[in-house]
Amino acid sequence: MFEQPPLWFIAIAFLLAIGPLVFFHELGHYWVARWFGVGAEQFSIGFGREIGGWTDKRGTRWKIGWLPLGGYVRFVGDMNPASQPDPAADVPDALRSTAFHLKPWWQRFLIVLAGPMANFLLAIAIFAGFFAVFGMPRTPAIVGQVQPGSVAQSIGLQPGDRIEAVAGQETESFEDMRRIVSLRPGEDVTIVVQRGGAQRSFQARLGEQVISDDFGQEYRIGLLGVLGSQRTLERLPALEIVPAAAGYTVALTRSMIDGLGQIITGQRSTEDLGGPLKMAQIAGQQASLGAFEFFQLIALFSINLGFINLLPVPMLDGGHLVFYAAEGLRRRPVSERAQEWAFRGGLALLMALLIFTTVNDLASFGLFERLGSLIG
Repeated sequence: MFEQPPLWFIAIAFLLAIGPLVFFHELGHYWVARWFGVGAEQFSIGFGREIGGWTDKRGTRWKIGWLPLGGYVRFVGDMNPASQPDPAADVPDALRSTAFHLKPWWQRFLIVLAGPMANFLLAIAIFAGFFAVFGMPRTPAIVGQVQPGSVAQSIGLQPGDRIEAVAGQETESFEDMRRIVSLRPGEDVTIVVQRGGAQRSFQARLGEQVISDDFGQEYRIGLLGVLGSQRTLERLPALEIVPAAAGYTVALTRSMIDGLGQIITGQRSTEDLGGPLKMAQIAGQQASLGAFEFFQLIALFSINLGFINLLPVPMLDGGHLVFYAAEGLRRRPVSERAQEWAFRGGLALLMALLIFTTVNDLASFGLFERLGSLIG
């Protein structure tokens, strides 16, 4: 078991992980906005008071805020970093052609969508680099061994069976199968296998196990009880690397959707929700293991950032996308009053979620147990 890295190392690793992700996210907004002729007044990495920056020849202020938990691009005509239009602002005639909210709804839609897409593209680029250098993990989803006393043995799985789907999701590789199963401890699932040229379906309640990682953190995972063949790293032709990386990114995104759905439906505890403090701890841990693990974590964080921003919550990109899609369908903008109330509700929701996940993070660090022992 490894020792936890020091606090200063965790802080630096977190900044090195989250900073580039926020930059790429906002850069996606910025470049598509420039493509459509939208002017940018500010490009900020972090919130709060500026600790450094410069102004380019186009008049955009590039700056770094003291709170490194996000970022924003403030376009011409915006009232705030959330890109709400300023009803009191009188955009000069010389700038009207560059005002974000005077552009067609579909251009605004694409500008907002570009941020999350930039994060997905960054993850694809990182995975493509890994696959090009090391190869792609692609172990066939074929049962090599059935563990005695396991769920797999109880339902009659046999060595040589090819697992084609678990819980309605296709398993093209053993890695796919393991990822799907691990997210479903104690869950009833359908397992589809190919045996002797015929397809068979089995109903099973997956087992569960609490495991510890290299730093002593415990996780509850699902178990089927099968072993595959030896893991292989397959060298891909150059033209297949990017599509394979894209497919890998899609699979990981689907796992995140599964996990969120399980929390919403109560199948998974809300204690599994982590916030900025947990992200910082994980960043420090992975950085201490080496560059390979750290860059892999950056790719996962990037997918997470892109996915979260697509959720239809006001204040997030997904909330803006809902408004612009509604505007396209209704052929008129959503009323300013409705947007104002939606943004207030979205801000309240995000603040509540931040507080909740921070409490979860502190609990996972054992803070409350230590306080209880001191009081007792």
